[in-house]
Formats: sequence, structure tokens, C-alpha cells
Amino acid sequence: MSAYSSRIALMTGLICAGLLLAAFYLEFVSGLVPCALCLAQRAMFALIGIACVLYLLPFYGSRLIFGLLSLLGSGLGVWLASRQLWLQSIPEDQLPACGPDIYYILERHNVFEGLKTMFFGSGNCAEVQWIFLNLPIPGWTLLFYIFTASISVWLILFRGPRQFRLFNN
Repeated sequence: MSAYSSRIALMTGLICAGLLLAAFYLEFVSGLVPCALCLAQRAMFALIGIACVLYLLPFYGSRLIFGLLSLLGSGLGVWLASRQLWLQSIPEDQLPACGPDIYYILERHNVFEGLKTMFFGSGNCAEVQWIFLNLPIPGWTLLFYIFTASISVWLILFRGPRQFRLFNN
């Protein structure tokens, strides 16, 4: 089972890179403007992808750390995607107020205000901009975060045999 862990980590890192490329395509080519929650979800995919690529380092102890980091990114991603789906499902009169976009907040206010907006979203995040097979973008990202969480658990459990040491330091 552990013989496949490196291949699975590499494939997961490549999938995360592909998802980020798709997000950049939707933004720069198709013209969709990402909200704060979308940007935070991109950051989580980048974290998962980097952790999965670093999982390939040949150190046994680092594999646990990078597997846990990937699981943390997946868990935060599940929360972010679920929050955006919740914002998209509530009635329009109960939505939080639409504030300025995240770029304006980061330019005019401190970093903590930008992070708060980035992780909790605003009324801007409730707009459904793109649907594929009856699921909006946060629905698809939620499915991928659940997939990467299960992969992360695999990577944590099946890290491979511990290297032989003549003396325990």
C-alpha cells in the first residue's frame, strides 16, 4: 500500500495545479471575478498541492508533517466551500451586506480585516457565476476538497517503512 503513496501524492499535487490553472482560466480568459472566498479556496488548493509535492521528499518524518498539512488545507477548504455554498443558498433579503472587493480592503485596511473578509465572505460571495452539471464552482471545489482530504488520510496512514537506524539518537 505504501508503495503507491508517492505516486498518489504526485498526482494530487498535479490535480491541484490543474485546478489552479482552471481557476486562472476562468478569471483571466472567461472574465469571472473571484470573490474573497474564491481566493481563499485557491490558497487552500495551493497549500495542498505544495504539501503533496513536498511529501515526495525522502524523509520519513517529513511525510507525516506534509500529510497533516495537506489534511489541514483540505479541512479548511471544506469549510470555505461549504460557507460559500451556504451563502449562495440563503434568500437574498438575509444576505450579509455587499462590501468592497478584497483587493480594495487589502489596499485600504489592515491585513486582519482582509483575512476576516477572505475567510467569512460577504454578500459578493453569494453570486452564482458559473454552473457545470448542475453544480456551482464551490460545489465542485467541495467535492475536490473531500477527495484531497481522503487522499491526505491515505498519505498519513501509509507513509512507508521507517528507515533503518543503527543507533537511535
